[in-house]
Amino acid sequence: MDMSLSLNETRVIGCLLEKESTTPDQYPLSLNALTNACNQKSNREPVLSLAESEVKATLDALLKERLVSEDTGARVSKYRHRFCNTEFGSLQLTDQERGIACVLFLRGAQTPGELRGRTGRLAEFADVREVEGVLQHMVERGLVVQLPREAGKRESRYAHLFSGEVSIVNQADLVADDKARIRELEHEVMILRAEVERLNRELGR
Repeated sequence: MDMSLSLNETRVIGCLLEKESTTPDQYPLSLNALTNACNQKSNREPVLSLAESEVKATLDALLKERLVSEDTGARVSKYRHRFCNTEFGSLQLTDQERGIACVLFLRGAQTPGELRGRTGRLAEFADVREVEGVLQHMVERGLVVQLPREAGKRESRYAHLFSGEVSIVNQADLVADDKARIRELEHEVMILRAEVERLNRELGR
C-alpha cells in the first residue's frame, strides 16, 4: 500500500466519497461544507471538532499528493476527491469496495454486518455473505485486514490499510488487558466492602 493517510486525511476523503454518493447535487464541497461534514456527530467515529484552518491544511496536503482536486471557477473554491477511479489513477474500486472504504474511513473498523447496514446509501449488497466476499477480495489486494475476533463477538472486524499497517497483536492485547483490569478492580471492591463492614461492626452499627 503506497498511501499512509492521517486521521484527518481519511476523514476528509471519507466525507468527499460519502457526499459524492449521498448528496451529488451538492458535490463538490466548499471548505465550509466539508468542515461540517468532517465534524458530524452521526456516522462518525471518532467524532472530531476540526477548525476550517485544519481542514484547509489537510486539503493542501492532499492536493500535493493529488488525492484531491480544487475547482476554482466559482466564487467559492470547491473540492472533490481523486482517491480512486480517476482516469489515470492506479486505485480502481467497484462501487461495493468504494462504499466499504468510505465507511471504514469514517467509522473505523467494522464487522461485515455493520458494513452491510452502514453502506446502504453508498452501495448495494444482497446479504452479509456478499459483504464478506468483497472484503476477502480487498484483503487479497492489501486494502483491508481482518482483525482477531473479540471475546463474545460473533463476527470479526475489518480495518482499512490506507493509514499503514494495523497492529493485530495490540488489538488482542487490549482485550486481555481490559479483562485483567476488571478482575483487579473486582478484587479491590471486595476488599473495600470487607473493610467497610469491619468498621461498621467496630462502631456498633
